[in-house]
Amino acid sequence: MRRRIAALTAILALTGASAMADSGSTTGRFDRPAHGFAPASTVLTQAQPEQAGLDAAPIRAVERRLAAWTADDAVDGHPLFPGAVGLLAHDGRIVDTYATGSAVRYADGSGTELPEEAQVPMRAGTIFDLASVTKLFTSLAVLQLVERGRADLETPVATYLPEFGVNGKESITVRQLLTHTSGLEPFLPLWRDWPDRASRIKAVMDVAPRDEPGTTYTYSDLNLITLGVLVERLTGSTLDTVVAERITRPLGMRDTGFNPPRAKLDRIAATEYQSAPDRGMIRGQVHDENAWALGGVAGHAGIFSTAHDLAVLGQALLNGGVYRGERILREQTVRMLFTNYTAAFPGDDHALGFELNQLWYMGGLTSPATAGHTGYTGTSFVVDPLSRSIAILLTNRVHPTRSWGSVNPARQAWATGLARALAVRPARGRDSWFSGAGDGTTATLTSPRLTSDDGRVSVSFAAFVDSEATDRLVLEASTDGGTTWQPVGLRASGRGAPTGTVDALSGTGHRAWWKVHGTAPARGGVTVRWRFTTDGSYTARGVHVDAIRVTESDGPLLDGEHDPAALTTDGFQLRSR
Repeated sequence: MRRRIAALTAILALTGASAMADSGSTTGRFDRPAHGFAPASTVLTQAQPEQAGLDAAPIRAVERRLAAWTADDAVDGHPLFPGAVGLLAHDGRIVDTYATGSAVRYADGSGTELPEEAQVPMRAGTIFDLASVTKLFTSLAVLQLVERGRADLETPVATYLPEFGVNGKESITVRQLLTHTSGLEPFLPLWRDWPDRASRIKAVMDVAPRDEPGTTYTYSDLNLITLGVLVERLTGSTLDTVVAERITRPLGMRDTGFNPPRAKLDRIAATEYQSAPDRGMIRGQVHDENAWALGGVAGHAGIFSTAHDLAVLGQALLNGGVYRGERILREQTVRMLFTNYTAAFPGDDHALGFELNQLWYMGGLTSPATAGHTGYTGTSFVVDPLSRSIAILLTNRVHPTRSWGSVNPARQAWATGLARALAVRPARGRDSWFSGAGDGTTATLTSPRLTSDDGRVSVSFAAFVDSEATDRLVLEASTDGGTTWQPVGLRASGRGAPTGTVDALSGTGHRAWWKVHGTAPARGGVTVRWRFTTDGSYTARGVHVDAIRVTESDGPLLDGEHDPAALTTDGFQLRSR
């Protein structure tokens, strides 16, 4: 129930309905979610982080982490990825574009380095194979057809593609393909098992569902390959032409499209050295084997782009479907890109084509309304309407081989860098205690021993929590000088706060201060501490604790606002934002 309430709150914010009074500007603020779309006239401009109300320090810190991941010995004697371009934008301003490492570095799949003069450095304008981020463009093209009345979300796909309506697929709808609830299996080796494009498309049309349509969420390339065919059938044009004429050209995305021209080859990042199929080092052609076997144009993969072009797309969505006066979708359609259609499958939140609420790559920008997608080649695209922010990370992580590891830590860190650059103002006074503990870490904030004649003391504080569900902020009490600690039950109030008495606080998406109260045993004296412990994977923005008071019947025993030095900290820091 709490998950559904959080999702509704995020959607209300996006559509302009306020769940809580909002006073003042949202610029530079994480704790003041925006309501509705950005002004339709918003056009991206360059700015320093400080000019957008941001703290530059977290951004510079994550830049250093990206650079470190390109080092020779970053992971098991090799880089996590040879190079990357990251872009961060907030409130219509591009506050960081950072390029590091190499666009081309290796000669073969074993990691033999090219001579230095043959290597190509990464640049801000490097063009990347987006891999599955392509699915977003196909989804936008489908929704344009829905707007024009050419397709309907609840109509069976077989109405438009009769050859699809076989082997149990007769009832699968357009919406089920867009939300990966069709029951189709994830993948078929089209490039290997079928000889030409026609037979490969027929294989997708003929496949039987693995599960009953509508009963499960299974991410599937076949869904988007089918939608690509649907777009071509209903428009009479090829998918690459539709994307160019109806999306990228109107938005001015000059470096975005399928099968980039050879004239741009020197700007394109290399991907993998493939031996099966025997393609050698791939550069300028789509990496995905099935998309390659379909001529480089497919609904699931094949588009190339730059960080800046993707930022334009992100801003168009934040603007409600328009950029520089060119509208690609109506506002009500864009809302469907930020609305969860898969609530029946918790953890797999999905809008129409876009993923939602995925901490593993959205990091500190995660919320029920945060939308995006990743690509196998090492790309990620995150759009957060609550802070009107965009985080784009493009890497060539499969160069020279896909076996060198996952870039999810980098994806998550990049988005979290922007989240931490946004301000959370103290609930009271000039600063609050903040912990952004990393994976597998514990931070504590501990009171001195407090003497009371009462059997119990009251503890009140404010908490701003943005963490993975399993990264928990707890209040504990000790009556034996810290040898043993007992959890203190907590009651919290505020937007998105848990109901009833709980033993810990955690979660993402609410972006609000909570008022928290607990009662701790105190006979013979008591020490209280706040402990924030993270597990081994995924972290969000972090937690703030403020306005600490411990009282007995005769009055206060500890006032953290007046005497913050009385608290002993290990992993918490006083922050003004």
